[in-house]
Amino acid sequence: MEYKFKTSIKCGGCVAAVTPFLNKEERIENWEVDTANPDKILTVNAENISADEIMATINEAGYQASEI
Repeated sequence: MEYKFKTSIKCGGCVAAVTPFLNKEERIENWEVDTANPDKILTVNAENISADEIMATINEAGYQASEI
């Protein structure tokens, strides 16, 4: 399933900061952040995980995310 989120992940350094948090979640197959988009869109492909759980993982890394 594909999820999309508007985030506060603004740059490559921010991506590097959230990488260990997203990569440790085994249910996430892959993810990417479009930092060129004004809304900094995070796209996540995952199975058996809710959008709320993904947002909690982003929050744990110190960033904000809202599902779109």
